[in-house]
Amino acid sequence: MKEYKVVIYQEGLLGSLLLGASKVDPVRFSEFLNSNAQQGWRVVTMEKDIRRMLLLWRREAYLVIMERDQ
Repeated sequence: MKEYKVVIYQEGLLGSLLLGASKVDPVRFSEFLNSNAQQGWRVVTMEKDIRRMLLLWRREAYLVIMERDQ
């Protein structure tokens, strides 16, 4: 039996407000993935998304689908 988890990973609001756009920090994203891997989660698929915020700012986000055995 498999268990699934869906997570939207995005950077904080402050970078978008100050810089006009915010990209995902690869070091923090790696730490996020590694911490989930230690709990037994495996990434099945991932989709990149640019999310609008207050009509003027954009920030990068990832929709991550993970699975693990129960």
